[in-house]
Parts: sequence; structure tokens; C-alpha cells
Amino acid sequence: MPEGGLRVRESLVLPERELHWRFSRASGPGGQGVNTTDSRVELSFDLARSPAVPEPMRERALNRLANRLVDGVLTVVASEHRSQLRNRDAARERLAATLRSAMAADPPKRRPTRPTAGSKRRRLDAKSRRGAIKRLRGRPEE
Repeated sequence: MPEGGLRVRESLVLPERELHWRFSRASGPGGQGVNTTDSRVELSFDLARSPAVPEPMRERALNRLANRLVDGVLTVVASEHRSQLRNRDAARERLAATLRSAMAADPPKRRPTRPTAGSKRRRLDAKSRRGAIKRLRGRPEE
């Protein structure tokens, strides 16, 4: 685990003191230690009240993650590994990836374009070929 915080983007590092950890017993494989080790990890980050996140990024993330937040707090869970350390690393990466995608800038708006003359001509040619094929299916004229 890197000291100093969790790097989300080049310009954004979340301080370690703002990350809140919870550990519990995970279900699944684990052998004899499954009932004794707290290998499941919950990592929470208070997005709404964090001073480390710039205001425009915070607003964008709050809007995009609205259905995943509870009182402005984002929580990720990792329990796929048998060791707590590997689950901690997985939770850190999952939180960073979630915030990175939520804070990404909107893609540029699509500028509408008009069909080219060639594409119009090809479309009309295809329509007339299709119509000719269908005409041949009819009854022969006497």
C-alpha cells in the first residue's frame, strides 16, 4: 500500500485519514481459517464532505454515483481473496477506479452531420435493386 494516500488521478490523491476501513468474516473458500480471520474488507470514503476533492469533480461524482451513495459516503467491498491484505489492495483499486470513472469529463457533444451525396445514391440504388427482386416474385404477366 502506498503511503500518503490513494491516487485517483494525476491531480487527485485522497489522504489516508479520509479512508475508513471495516473488516469482517468473508464467506467462501478459506479452509480452517475461514471462521476466524476477518478477510472481508469494506472501504468507505465520504465524497460529499471531503476537502481533498475539488468542487467541480465532487459535483460530477455526486451526480453520477447518486444511486451508490449513502449520505454522501461511497463504500466498496472486496472479499474475493483469502487474505485481508490482498482484499485491502483490491478495495483500494476498486474505489480509485469508481471515482476515476465518475469524475471523468463528459465526452464532447456529437455534431449532427448530413448524409453525403454518394451515400444517398447508394441507398436509392439498393432500394431499387431490392424492389426489382421483389417484382420478380409476383405472378408472371401474360
